[in-house]
Amino acid sequence: MKNALPSTKKNPWLWVPSLYYAEGLPYVLVMIVSVIMYKRLGVSNTDIALYTSWLYLPWTIKPLWSPIVDALRTKRFWIISMQLIIGAGLGGIALTIPADAYFKLTLGFFWLLAFSSATHDIAADGFYMLGLSDHDQAWFVGIRSTFYRLAMITGQGLLIILAGFIETTTGPVPAEFTFTVNPGVQQERMVQPDSFRIVLQSNEIGIQNYPEKIEVPTDLMDKNKVDSLVSFAQNWNENHGFTVTEEASINGGTQKRHEPSWFAKIVTQPLENFLRSNWGKSAQKTARTAEVGRAQLVYLHLSNEPPPDEEIIVNFSRASGDKSIAIIEGSRFIITRENWQKPCLTVIQLDPKLQTASSARFIARGGNIRLSWIVTFLVLGALFIFFLIYHKFMLPFPASDKSSGQGSTIFGEFFITFASFFKKKGIWSILAFLLFYRFAEAQLAKLAAPFLLDVQDAGGLALTTGQLGFVYGTVGVLCLVFGGLLGGFLAARHGLKYWLWWMVLAINIPNAVYIYLSQAMPQDLFVINVAVALEQFGYGFGFTAYMLYMIYAADGEHKTAHFAICTGFMALGMMLPGMLSGWLQDIIGYENFFIWVVIATIPSFIATKFIPIDADFGRKEKGTK
Repeated sequence: MKNALPSTKKNPWLWVPSLYYAEGLPYVLVMIVSVIMYKRLGVSNTDIALYTSWLYLPWTIKPLWSPIVDALRTKRFWIISMQLIIGAGLGGIALTIPADAYFKLTLGFFWLLAFSSATHDIAADGFYMLGLSDHDQAWFVGIRSTFYRLAMITGQGLLIILAGFIETTTGPVPAEFTFTVNPGVQQERMVQPDSFRIVLQSNEIGIQNYPEKIEVPTDLMDKNKVDSLVSFAQNWNENHGFTVTEEASINGGTQKRHEPSWFAKIVTQPLENFLRSNWGKSAQKTARTAEVGRAQLVYLHLSNEPPPDEEIIVNFSRASGDKSIAIIEGSRFIITRENWQKPCLTVIQLDPKLQTASSARFIARGGNIRLSWIVTFLVLGALFIFFLIYHKFMLPFPASDKSSGQGSTIFGEFFITFASFFKKKGIWSILAFLLFYRFAEAQLAKLAAPFLLDVQDAGGLALTTGQLGFVYGTVGVLCLVFGGLLGGFLAARHGLKYWLWWMVLAINIPNAVYIYLSQAMPQDLFVINVAVALEQFGYGFGFTAYMLYMIYAADGEHKTAHFAICTGFMALGMMLPGMLSGWLQDIIGYENFFIWVVIATIPSFIATKFIPIDADFGRKEKGTK
């Protein structure tokens, strides 16, 4: 039976591209942009991965409330209503970023965005089938996919670049200096931070370092003296508000400590202690070895008073040079009107094996990070208000787009259909595949952007926000799209089963590039781009097998409902592994975490081994053109 044509027909070019662009943006904002924003605002990887992984839940349970969208009001009504709520939610994020308890408040609005976006997906996909003829549905399927991908590039690329541009242009002039190592030099005596006086410079605000010229010898230092120096810097920075504890940043400035639960005492704390003692962060072990290299205290400060009510975030990292010269304390500072007249303290230490002349270049960059994200989300909110107004007039009025008004009947039929899915032959193998095919990728996806952004003393590559937008959100997404297109083309020629194991290898093996990046710590952007491009291309190519197998598993009498159930398990397979990935990385460090990610690919291969699949599925039939 042919789909009914809309009663008020409008050119699909006027609404299909914009509708799917609007569908893709909230998803990428919730899943990707939220991670990057929280990382730049100083939230720990543990909390980022845990709480943003929970945001997958609306897509996980989406099949359960899709009958409500069918039973109540029209698809057109749901689309416009959800775009209004999404626009309001984006505005809410922008307005709550300056708050002390910004993490809790913005997370609440991201939840609103997630549920609204999932509902918008249901309505938009249904409206697409109602608003177009069968011929137009087939013709525009590539167009809708293209604009959905463009939304990904906008979210992960252009918007991140915009935030990075605002961050850079609103910040003080960076401080760059060379840290020189010379075996025979006499180490300069430091002025105590309490008696250090900042000499005001020109009206332009810049970051400055003291000593201006840093040259240290290579002889070793007493371990207790280095530990004391690190402890002194930590306490100084916390007491003067340059750094805050993780819990304080989450709870809006409070630093209350709560007694751990019985589960934490019996399970999580012993497990964490075991992991930390055996595979703890290598940076921590290096800084606390019996033979320790010489450590040097460095002060960072502003050259002039910052504007009122403005928070300048200073990120300090090694820009180039000898990797044996590393920051062991103090890489991110918050400077305001209240504390700018005191210096921030950072500690740089030499590797004890370094006994020859060497040097490294360090840079301290600052910017109004909160302002950059406020502006970004205000722009997004305004964009969705535009979508709301535009679609109010441009969406057609299909005659078949009406509420069924039979909620109880629909729910009864849905649960019968839901139960029939679990009666499929080989259902347990199918479920294992849906849950474990992306087991490793789910963990990598949550930590890839934080790793690229993190400072070098924490094991990251110290990219700027703008650089991340280009590397991960532009080059990476383009390679992801190309990999998906190639995978679909090859599967159509030879069938899914022919390419299945190649696709399993493609989605898993390129994860190893992050092992290289975390150990080699390249500073060449070309090398980083190539590595990320390779991993994202493999992900796009390998994900084709997952999408096609969901279509295969859903085939039958209730294919539409069963495919929706498959997408729910797909989201669950991303949500559960991602929740604990940040906690694990915080304990074992990036190097060991990426090794674990490669080990975690094993369940994907095992699950693929046992799935039932027709050898001819996906292959173009002989005689067709």
